[in-house]
Amino acid sequence: MGDPFALISQWFTNLLLGWGLSESAATVIRLLVGAVILATISMLTVVVLIWVERKLAGRLQDRPGPNRAGKFGLLQPIADMIKIFTKEIVTPAQADKTIFHLAPVVFIASVLLMWVVIPFTATVMGANLNVAVLYVVAVGAFGVVAVLMAGWSSNNKFALLGAFRAVAQMVSYEVPMVLALMVPVLLARSMGLTDIVNAQSVWFIVAAPIAAVIFLITSMAEVGRAPFDLLEAESEIVAGYHTEYSGMEFGMFYVAEFLHVWTIGALLGTLFLGGWRGPGAETYPLLGILYFYIKTFIGYFIVTWIRLSLPRIRIDQMLAFNWKFLTPLILVVLIFTAILDKVLEVYAVSGWGHALSMLALNVVIGWATVQALKKVEKSRQRRRPEFPPRPVAVAPKSE
Repeated sequence: MGDPFALISQWFTNLLLGWGLSESAATVIRLLVGAVILATISMLTVVVLIWVERKLAGRLQDRPGPNRAGKFGLLQPIADMIKIFTKEIVTPAQADKTIFHLAPVVFIASVLLMWVVIPFTATVMGANLNVAVLYVVAVGAFGVVAVLMAGWSSNNKFALLGAFRAVAQMVSYEVPMVLALMVPVLLARSMGLTDIVNAQSVWFIVAAPIAAVIFLITSMAEVGRAPFDLLEAESEIVAGYHTEYSGMEFGMFYVAEFLHVWTIGALLGTLFLGGWRGPGAETYPLLGILYFYIKTFIGYFIVTWIRLSLPRIRIDQMLAFNWKFLTPLILVVLIFTAILDKVLEVYAVSGWGHALSMLALNVVIGWATVQALKKVEKSRQRRRPEFPPRPVAVAPKSE
């Protein structure tokens, strides 16, 4: 019983073969059943995440959170599901109905498809692609297309403005995110997520902390979470690209956002925290799944913590932060990481020696970045015009 997943898979395959199916047909059916199970588990995870995030919001913002429906408010997500399922789906009269109804399906599919290549254990995964990192980036771009479809097809100026912001925000933040993904690819010598996990005898977050932080920030911007939630800024554009959506179609956008945040945690854990690896994980895959979910929750908690703590920034600040800071910084990190990695390979330095050398490089780059930012701020203060103080009117003394 060391690997119950392999036993179940083999039993199911033998059952199908016993029904007279060919081996190829049995394999296709087994993969389809696995895909359905994976999608179902992902969707059910969202139900739990809704409750968890509300409880975290209550604790972080000094309020109780859901505590009326059921013990500790555990039935609140069930009540929300009933409300979403029973609300009417309203379609605007002038909307492009085909694209309008297709957009939420594409949006949630873009998130679910990412889980195809994420390894839960050494043997449990959807597909072991040798270009899994490229696949994740390509599938994640579907979300941008879905947002554009929703905003354009709604025939609503606020929804269209949210779609325009999607182009400016989500596409631009893809640049530093892809560059950050190249760092673990470089360190592992592979674009396969399984190979990246296996290469982490020392977690890559030790060797590449700056790349991990930039990946986390850019992933938050891609999903549109605060402080990057300009796609649906309620105080400016009502609800952004999904202003005209209601009922289950709005629920699909809502579920996809929560699942995308959970996926960010899964990718952060896989790329930088060793994935499923841990004591006894190779012998007992159930332990590997436990380690994987703990690391995924750490990433999810960080994203939620930031969302509940920081205010929304302006669109110009967000774009300037991307193009003037994140992109140049990750380019410097990627170039010097490649150079140092080649030098360490020549001198046969590996393991902790390799990781600590990379960590020292990141510390130096971080220190240089802080010094450069201080100089920029000082130069701005010198260029800032000084206005004389306004005279204060004094009332005349009464005699």
